[in-house]
Amino acid sequence: MVAIIGYGSMAQAIVQGLIKHGIEVEVVGRNPQKLQDIAKKYETPTRALKNYDITGKTVILAIKPYALQDVANKLYGEADLLISILAGTKIDDLKIIKAKKYVRAMPNIAATKLASMTTLTGDKEPRAAALFEKIGKTLWVENEKELDIATAIAGSGPAFLALVAEALADGGVFCGLKRDIAYELVDGLFKSYAALSEEHPVLIKDQVMSPAGTTAAGYKALEEKAVRSAFMEAVSRAYERTRNEH
Repeated sequence: MVAIIGYGSMAQAIVQGLIKHGIEVEVVGRNPQKLQDIAKKYETPTRALKNYDITGKTVILAIKPYALQDVANKLYGEADLLISILAGTKIDDLKIIKAKKYVRAMPNIAATKLASMTTLTGDKEPRAAALFEKIGKTLWVENEKELDIATAIAGSGPAFLALVAEALADGGVFCGLKRDIAYELVDGLFKSYAALSEEHPVLIKDQVMSPAGTTAAGYKALEEKAVRSAFMEAVSRAYERTRNEH
């Protein structure tokens, strides 16, 4: 039995992925109406948070970091495995909830499409990766610092790429395209890149950029505006905020 504590969008994405793969799930929370809505939407059992027994269960903690102490006070027993998706919350902080093993996992918004890039660290428990593979790709890292850096890339990254998508579409509009056509082109572009993404970025760039060509001209403009440096700084700032979030 996998118990998911919380019912936000990420929790629901995980519920959806696990149920789709035949894994037994129950959702735990404090709001009866929200639990009723979850039960109806996913046809899965729900439980009240107060005095919820986690003994022997795999628990996925999908709440806001500030609520950790309050939630911990309402649980009893010892979980077999506790998996937390709380940003910036260290494993040592999670130990106010009793468990035999602890794992931190950081999925991203694409979990809602079962296409998350989830990073994990903590006790190297294969069951944790197996669960999150149901909503996308997983990657184990060695420590919590690496997880926080990964969060800045894979967690915040969809928003950074959304900025790129919007800017490319705006460029097309500036040059004379209708906006709907510009967005359709950008959508196709991102799907094209996804198909190539297993190749090294440098190889992709070199295949596209011909001497004195259109791509080279555009690339020079990006370098002149320090776009590469700006993205590096964005990751750095997101990482620093992750470290200070809890």
